[in-house]
Amino acid sequence: MSDDAEQEADDGEADGAADEGGKEAAGVSDEEDENGKGTAGGEDETETAAASASISPEKLADYDYLIQNFYTVDSSTTISSAQLNASELLQIDCSVAEGGGEEPQILIYHTHASEGYSDSTEGDYSTTVVGVGEELAGILRDTYGYTVLHDTGVYDSDRNRAYSVAKPYIEQILAEHPSIEVVIDLHRDGVSSDTRLVTEQDGVSVAQVMFFNGLSRTTSLGDISYLENPYITENLAFSLQMKLAAEELYPGFSRKIYLKGYRYNMHLMPKSLLVEVGAQTNTLEEAMNAMGPLAAVLDRVLSGE
Repeated sequence: MSDDAEQEADDGEADGAADEGGKEAAGVSDEEDENGKGTAGGEDETETAAASASISPEKLADYDYLIQNFYTVDSSTTISSAQLNASELLQIDCSVAEGGGEEPQILIYHTHASEGYSDSTEGDYSTTVVGVGEELAGILRDTYGYTVLHDTGVYDSDRNRAYSVAKPYIEQILAEHPSIEVVIDLHRDGVSSDTRLVTEQDGVSVAQVMFFNGLSRTTSLGDISYLENPYITENLAFSLQMKLAAEELYPGFSRKIYLKGYRYNMHLMPKSLLVEVGAQTNTLEEAMNAMGPLAAVLDRVLSGE
């Protein structure tokens, strides 16, 4: 398949997954359809947090326990116990080299820069996920000493082609900065209008976050050869380690990891993380408040503690 054809297929990820019936099964809203990664808004995360309060290696080794308590698997895809092996995923080193230099270690960008919150100002990207990304970048720099590059490019003028549009720009950034070890694509989820993804942490109301993985596999097609991702295992390790660290540091802050078909440009780096920060029903302040806990969780994983 040609590069152009691959990009078209890659960009058609959302529509292809929707055709599998995932959206109807989850009962998602129109906004989730636009988002391309619509999830079952309103899912009860309380049980997950309670079940995660005390996690033993034996529990994590139980595939059924793992999948029920830590994951939501979209109907567009499938995953097996061989691929989702917690003991193997937790042995993968997700740490980064110590910083202190001028070259960036972490790249933050936004495939959907226009995703805003209930009180965002139209056309003002400082009030969308771009502003939230700048908050995260600042905390990672100032509090934890990481060197962060925040790309504020807008790739979703045509939302149906956002992943294809973003891909060459992100590839160019990675080529120009080979020091980058971590790539974070920061999004905002779409849920039903009566769903509020909020938790209280240290007396502050914060938007819940969700880690997301694409598996380059659909239930109808199987593994998608033209959307190869050699880093699926590493991607899964990163999100699982982030989820477990979040449950330890901030119970209830992280929703279940969402697994879906296609790859969402996560093939560009082993330590690629796609994060949904709240939803359109959250306020910008709640999303901003989530960046402190998210930065702390990232540091826990990236420092190898």
